[in-house]
Amino acid sequence: MCYDLAFASTIESVYQYLPDLKDMGPFDFHFEPTFHKVGQAYPKWPVVVNTNGAVKLMKFEWGVIANYMKTPEEIKKGRKWMVNARSEKVLDTKAYWSRIRRTRCLVPATGFFEHREIPGWKNKVPYYIHLKNREIFFIAGLYTYSHLPNPETGELPGTFTLLTRDANDLMSRIHNGGDNAGRMPLILPVEYEKEWLNPTLSDEGIQRILNYSLPSDEMEYWTVNSVRKAKPDDEGVIEKVEYAGLPAL
Repeated sequence: MCYDLAFASTIESVYQYLPDLKDMGPFDFHFEPTFHKVGQAYPKWPVVVNTNGAVKLMKFEWGVIANYMKTPEEIKKGRKWMVNARSEKVLDTKAYWSRIRRTRCLVPATGFFEHREIPGWKNKVPYYIHLKNREIFFIAGLYTYSHLPNPETGELPGTFTLLTRDANDLMSRIHNGGDNAGRMPLILPVEYEKEWLNPTLSDEGIQRILNYSLPSDEMEYWTVNSVRKAKPDDEGVIEKVEYAGLPAL
């Protein structure tokens, strides 16, 4: 799955990639660049949504709070599983994700992290992955507003999840272990970004986009130090690190 993201750019760059953004100028929206955030910490993250025909940049919490979570205790127990959503479940009427398939969002990122299992090695090897020809890319997401207000502000926070799909060839070799091996974020091509936000998109259109798989040759990757250890949030997080004896992919 995808639990680790980077957005190491300025928020103004999102407006450069998505000129349809309205109503909220880049200097009215503050978000500090980050080289690593983990989903289960439920950080606030910029997301792009279409509300009443206007494409807007909002700041939502990563990790959906579903309406069946009635108490803070239920949220604490269940929210950790709501950071990612399998794309195969979006149109499954038995799945929660089908209920919110009409509230779709784009999640901007400059890169993400995944871990590779090496036979005989004690620890998995972390990789940083990004796109070769785009500083920023967008991951398909779903969002909903929490039904429980923020105790400090009284507002109902927006919450979102990232969609994942079967991995392409490259990612299947990197993300090769664990219960969710062989998954990758559903990174969208330019021609699908605006369409994903279209509120009138049919289920057939949703399925067509869910079927998209980013080609391996559009991705660049290298090994880094562990992102599971506390460290400064700076370029050192994505710095290339050589692992002696690491087998080739």
